Amino acid sequence: MACLDSPVGRIGRLRFRFELRPLDQVHPWGRDRRTLHWFGLTDGWYWIELNGHRLLRYSEQTVRRWRADGWHGSPHVDYYVVRLWEDLLQLLPAVLEPVPADLVPFIEADSTGWLERGEHEEDFTAEVWYGDHVLDLGYLRNGPVMRWWRTIINGFDAVTIDWWNRRCGQDIDVTFAGPVRGRLVLTTEEFVDAVRDLDRDLMAAMQERITVLEERRVVLPDVELDLTALRCRAS
Repeated sequence: MACLDSPVGRIGRLRFRFELRPLDQVHPWGRDRRTLHWFGLTDGWYWIELNGHRLLRYSEQTVRRWRADGWHGSPHVDYYVVRLWEDLLQLLPAVLEPVPADLVPFIEADSTGWLERGEHEEDFTAEVWYGDHVLDLGYLRNGPVMRWWRTIINGFDAVTIDWWNRRCGQDIDVTFAGPVRGRLVLTTEEFVDAVRDLDRDLMAAMQERITVLEERRVVLPDVELDLTALRCRAS
């Protein structure tokens, strides 16, 4: 494998990791009508592992700055885990559609070098197609830009992961760990397996969480909780 400080390399393992926040730290939504629903119950932390390297982990500088202000949380993205799950599933059809050979240079290009929408419809179509391969991380402060695409070249069926950790602009107080730029390759099968593992692990964790909620239901009399619907979502 190439050094991860290099812009191009190969990996043999991809994993989407998460940890759910303890139930006694998950806050119901709303004021007059307090609810615990599927989205809110996935409150936690998540990151992406590439052979031990972690994406979506905040840089040491950012973590030190926050801890100096009294923060003691996880160094990983602190959000609802189901958001990563939903966005990956939405991204999956575009990623699994092999990029035609004549469009490979286009998808490999850095959008900042060409993405100035023209007046022609094909310019807009190209921009949309390119954007369909970008994992939505717009809800994060200074979040990385992460793209995924599939190619089948000389029989090698692969998914490329390309990311850019922003280190400039107005929000430089929040940065992410890892090289500023990176592009790594794994087999399509490994990519699909990683998404499937996230789905399985999240559903199992939510099943366990729902079981605990059923046992504690008596201590949540003022919180609206549809356990039947939650069970259906986790099945």
